[in-house]
Amino acid sequence: MAWRESYLDLVLIPVGLLFPIVYHLWLWRSVCRYPLHSTIGIGAAARRIWVLSMMKDNEKKSTLVVQSMRNVIMGSTLVATTSILFCTGVAAVLSSTYAVKKPISDAVFGAHGEYMMALKYVALLTTFLLSFLCHSLAICSLNQATFLVNAFSQFFALPDGGRHLPVNKEYIVEVLDRGFLLNFVGNRLFYGGVPLLLWIFGPVLACLCSMVMIPILYNLDTVYLQRGKGGEVSDRVEMSDVDSDDGMQV
Repeated sequence: MAWRESYLDLVLIPVGLLFPIVYHLWLWRSVCRYPLHSTIGIGAAARRIWVLSMMKDNEKKSTLVVQSMRNVIMGSTLVATTSILFCTGVAAVLSSTYAVKKPISDAVFGAHGEYMMALKYVALLTTFLLSFLCHSLAICSLNQATFLVNAFSQFFALPDGGRHLPVNKEYIVEVLDRGFLLNFVGNRLFYGGVPLLLWIFGPVLACLCSMVMIPILYNLDTVYLQRGKGGEVSDRVEMSDVDSDDGMQV
């Protein structure tokens, strides 16, 4: 009976939180050391090449910039809308009568008192609200980057030849990277809401879901490199090498 009350939550929920935290710390360290061995680093390098090429010949590619950025913004809008819908559903459950929530509470393992159920719903609500906030900020940054990319080439038509530009290409790349970083954080918070959603039905499902998500995220974040003749992985390409490519400078 004691395990049904609280011990499962005290053991399994911290374990379920530890797995994604440790994984993302490892991912952050891996991206810092070997950026082009992960999809995050490859995406950042590809965006740098893309944005520099768009600014170089913007008169012909301005429509492509708007369409590409619109696709990313639509993805952020979809996740943000879904997150706020989840928040609305959680708020509706919290405001409902006890008779509606009692069958769910009685069917779970672990603690299911009023305080614990309130903690579960508040944690779920907070996670989806943070996801909504990150995606909203990502949309603002991506919109700003769209205007900057299309306006950068027009600065050179100024009487001073663009020598006193209010922004430079590094700032535009930084704004674009910030938008994609907020998009990434918002998506991971949205994924983290799945184990918290299953926590309503007990800590066992939440812990299992958290552990199952790790190999899935690992396959999404890791790039498998081809090995050379000697069986060793080829040397990594530094991010600074992207700027040295011929024809990519603005």
